[in-house]
Amino acid sequence: MRYFSFEIVIEKEPEDEGYFAYSPTIPCCFSNGKSIEQAKRNIREAIAQHLESLRAHD
Repeated sequence: MRYFSFEIVIEKEPEDEGYFAYSPTIPCCFSNGKSIEQAKRNIREAIAQHLESLRAHD
């Protein structure tokens, strides 16, 4: 198994009570959550799925 590190940004959603998360180094990969911890878990999962999809189409 390989491990990678990616920068993530978590911002408070202005019109909602949740948080928006994305990685500036991975275009079109984003997620959200009701709490910061949930947003972190969700973006980790989104990144893993995004990279898996890229590997499958390579």
